[in-house]
Amino acid sequence: MSGSPDPRGTSVEPMMHRAARIEDAFHEFRARRARKRGFLATVVPYTGYGAPTWARILGRVVLARDPRPGSRAERQHRKREESIRGWRSFISVPVSDVEVTIEIEGTTHPVRPDRGGVIDTVIPVQLAPGWHTVKLYTAESTRVFEAPLYIVDPKAKFGIISDVDDTVMVTALPRPLLAAWNTFVLDEHARVPTPGMAVLLERLAGTHPGTPVVYLSTGAWNVAPTLTRFLSRNLFPAGPLLLTDWGPTHDRLFRSGLEHKRTNLLRLAEEFPGLKWLLIGDDGQHDESLYGEFAVAHPENVAAVAIRQLSNGEAVFAGGRSKAEKHTSLSGAPWVYAPDGAGLSDQLRELGILS
Repeated sequence: MSGSPDPRGTSVEPMMHRAARIEDAFHEFRARRARKRGFLATVVPYTGYGAPTWARILGRVVLARDPRPGSRAERQHRKREESIRGWRSFISVPVSDVEVTIEIEGTTHPVRPDRGGVIDTVIPVQLAPGWHTVKLYTAESTRVFEAPLYIVDPKAKFGIISDVDDTVMVTALPRPLLAAWNTFVLDEHARVPTPGMAVLLERLAGTHPGTPVVYLSTGAWNVAPTLTRFLSRNLFPAGPLLLTDWGPTHDRLFRSGLEHKRTNLLRLAEEFPGLKWLLIGDDGQHDESLYGEFAVAHPENVAAVAIRQLSNGEAVFAGGRSKAEKHTSLSGAPWVYAPDGAGLSDQLRELGILS
């Protein structure tokens, strides 16, 4: 027998964490200064995904200068963006108090970003499977921004979910000082792809036509443009990035990257119940435990798990085999381990997942 709902639950909002209140006040201060210098609310569009009847639209609203499209100032701005040090991606000023218009096939949908400026919303659509273009704009800026949108074919049976750091891009997260240097100091053109991973993902997408490729990372939305250019420059298959908004939330000082990944894995399983995902990650952080947990709870949604090993030497291969056997017996889904894309390709080919 269920009890009566607590009336206080509908009228009392949870107290926001002090760190979040301080962060909001700091952003408001920076926004006032930026607007006095002529900065306007503009949209940073991200790749979205969906099904024929719905679409998840992603983006971020920040204050920026508004050069005329096609002008020399815009070309210089774009060139500057692609050569900046990593830390500059984290100093943009997010905006939450503006309305953003999303336009798809002539139909418009007004939305508002969250307190971090992030747009993450689902809207109804009627679209054929494949790639489409979404337009996003604000009333303040004259610019219209275009975001790619991938509509998954309902007939698709196979998909790829891949981690980013130390899986497709060398970041060295298990070594904090080196990871900080790679993330915040290096020019984006100095970022190094993991050997063989671009070829592996491209071949997987070719083996399974219509395969959605999703890049799931604990990285911040601030670096999404940099990561998108990195993936394109190194010939990884296109797909949405699912990142997170670093910083305090309503109830905690820092967001949980592990919970972010867990939540999105469950969401993708619910959104595409007919897909079996190949989960790709590395053994440097939490991918093994997270993927193992997901594979046990949702065996019908896992085709296999591929783990890139970060250490070197013969012990890697022996350890990889023993861990693969252990995880395979626990979850029922096949697991493979290798230090690079070529090694993973050979084992996935033996499983019949790669031709």
